[in-house]
Amino acid sequence: MDTNVIIAIVVAVVVIAAIIVGAWWFGKASKRSMERAADEVVAKGGVKLATEDAEHAGNADADQSDHAEANAASAGEAETAAKAQEPSATKAVPATEETSASKAAVETPESAGSRMQRLKARLSKSGNPFGKALFNILAKDQLSEADWEDVEDTLLLADVGAEASEQLVEELRNDARIAGQSDPAEVRAALKDKLLKLVGTDVDRRLNADKEGANKPSVIIMVGVNGTGKTTTTGKLSRLLVSEGKQVMLGAADTFRAAAADQLETWGDKVGVPVVRSDKDGADPASVAFEASAKAKEENADVLIIDTAGRLQNKANLMDELGKIRRVTEKNLPVDEVLLVLDATTGQNGMTQAKVFAEAIGVTGVVLSKLDGSAKGGIVISVQKELGVPVKLVGLGEGPDDLAPFDPEGFVDGILA
Repeated sequence: MDTNVIIAIVVAVVVIAAIIVGAWWFGKASKRSMERAADEVVAKGGVKLATEDAEHAGNADADQSDHAEANAASAGEAETAAKAQEPSATKAVPATEETSASKAAVETPESAGSRMQRLKARLSKSGNPFGKALFNILAKDQLSEADWEDVEDTLLLADVGAEASEQLVEELRNDARIAGQSDPAEVRAALKDKLLKLVGTDVDRRLNADKEGANKPSVIIMVGVNGTGKTTTTGKLSRLLVSEGKQVMLGAADTFRAAAADQLETWGDKVGVPVVRSDKDGADPASVAFEASAKAKEENADVLIIDTAGRLQNKANLMDELGKIRRVTEKNLPVDEVLLVLDATTGQNGMTQAKVFAEAIGVTGVVLSKLDGSAKGGIVISVQKELGVPVKLVGLGEGPDDLAPFDPEGFVDGILA
């Protein structure tokens, strides 16, 4: 074989082998590069995923933190609101109490002057004032014996009393303005004159505490049977005296009725009047009266009003107790006034009560309660005639200032209206 051919074959074999080896090497290098690239991608992806997870975790933590902060803020606002409300509520109670206390402290009772005007108006509107009934009979042209009997019956039904009724009828018969007269104005004027004479216009009806040279403190003891409104009248009297500028003190010597002292304190609180009372029910009323008189003397009060328990006039031991209360009180202060509270609607039964109380403790004046609700206004005349003491005060109604000094002319005008 030719040498050149052999050389050519060898070269070809070497070239082919070189190509095969190069292709193998290149393929292996490419595979490594691809694996490396894949590893880098995976690594990068893992980092990215880890980063995203971290970001998600961070966001979640942030969200939870935000929620926690929001909840904390809400809780803080609620607590702040609660704290803001708590002081308001705390202040509201004292403020309300303070306002009520201030209102009670500055409460000004109605003056005595305007009270009788209201009584006059109420008397004129009451069911059947006996003065109006008398006027209707006496205004007739000619009065027969039957008419005069009606006049006397009207007076008796009004609790004027037998003696006073007979006296008034006799005077009316002999009055020229009535006998044979048909002028209503003349008849009214004559009837008014006669009634005023019976009621009494020249009597000093002032409380002894209001008189010149009155003791200081001036002591008033309130007495009466159960149910006449005695404790209520005591409270109203304190308001009347306060309206006159007096310094008043109350003594709760009604120790038998559990709520009596509390009731009296309620009246006193409204006008700033102190009340002396016992801490235990059933205490000795004379002991309370003694303490009250000592306290009033110590504080130099203008007036001390002592409320006593209601009692039936036929209970001798209870009536004797009134005398004891007076005697014990006078160890500290003289007693200037004993006011008997009578229910104007009780009629002649009230007269029996009045006599016994007058004998037991010595009554200086009468308070007629519920006068505006009674057609039996004649008790004003009869009680004065029987006891020889004046009606000093009259009850006008249920209001706190419905107690007034008795004005005879206003009373007569009211029952004739």
